[in-house]
Amino acid sequence: MDRLLQDFSAELQAHQGAPCLSLYQPTHRAMAGRQQDALRFRNLVDELEASLQRDYAKRDVGPLIKPFRALADDAGFWRGTMRDGLAVLGSAELFRVYHLQRPVPELAVAAGSFHVKPLIRILQSADRYHVLGVDRERIRLFEGNRDQLDELELPAGFPRTSQDVLGERENQRYVGAWAARAGQAGVLHGAGSDSDIVDTAMERFFRAVDQAVLEQYSRPSGRPLLLAGLPENLGRFRAFSRNPFVLEASIGVHPDTLAPEALREQAWRAIEPTYLARLQGLVESYQAGYAHELGDSDVAKVARSAVAGRVATLLVDAERRVPGRLDLASGAIEPDALRRPDVDDLLDDIAQQVLAGGGQVVMVPSARMPTDTGLAAIYRY
Repeated sequence: MDRLLQDFSAELQAHQGAPCLSLYQPTHRAMAGRQQDALRFRNLVDELEASLQRDYAKRDVGPLIKPFRALADDAGFWRGTMRDGLAVLGSAELFRVYHLQRPVPELAVAAGSFHVKPLIRILQSADRYHVLGVDRERIRLFEGNRDQLDELELPAGFPRTSQDVLGERENQRYVGAWAARAGQAGVLHGAGSDSDIVDTAMERFFRAVDQAVLEQYSRPSGRPLLLAGLPENLGRFRAFSRNPFVLEASIGVHPDTLAPEALREQAWRAIEPTYLARLQGLVESYQAGYAHELGDSDVAKVARSAVAGRVATLLVDAERRVPGRLDLASGAIEPDALRRPDVDDLLDDIAQQVLAGGGQVVMVPSARMPTDTGLAAIYRY
């Protein structure tokens, strides 16, 4: 499963017990910016340590800061794969490092719980999707948004290759049978022992991949899944798939044959109609709810409803922030233009309450928002 998605659902939102350390910064994919990234990280760790020393004894601060310092000194980490942002969260019980597909503002916060608002804006964005590269012997899985597409490092035990599913000996029979059958004037379907071996092995491999992707990625995230591969392989995979998130659209070549940017362009071209249709459906649902007093865009009213657990779906302007705080007991809001909007943002506070109450939060581009207040809520009752 996507580690960030899993942790966010299971640990990060609920984790309590000061101090919880949260560090965010933008990073560079190109090597040219890595030295600057490492320096900025050290400076942010210094800020965290100084903040802790104001409230805690030195003997208590050292163990908390130690893993942050170790990461700062890890040359291999800073030479490794980077994306557009970095989140590092630590406490006495856990330490997590996440590479993010979107930049985040620099931030170093020590508090009684983790600062997860930047993660909400990334995880709940409406333009996120997966691409599954399908081949008869191996698969590749990517996650993307409109701007980026990155290959995922699949967890241990995931069926990456046909050998992972079939075992070495049976996989050798499968590969040999495929070569023999393909050598029969290019015929890939027909009777005979080679065809039986190929058909059975391919079904086992594709079913195992389909189940693993559904359970570990599609169902937890709810993201659409775009298939990429040769048409004959995609046709076979669809025949066995039970994943309701698989799109009808596809890319008719395997990702191995495309440059990364070309793959992203083709993926977004295929995903965009689904993305726009989803946004339009959400906007229409809000408008229908508003007409029947089951929707609102007033920040104060939505805040109270979120705390009361009334909000089923919340649309949030991805480019908008409203400085202030939310009183979690009463649902009252405390606007304050002088607060730091990256820390004290009413829209993100409300979104966090909707998620905690089992509701859905969707980050929407400003141009697609049906309101001008920064949010639009659809109520359960």
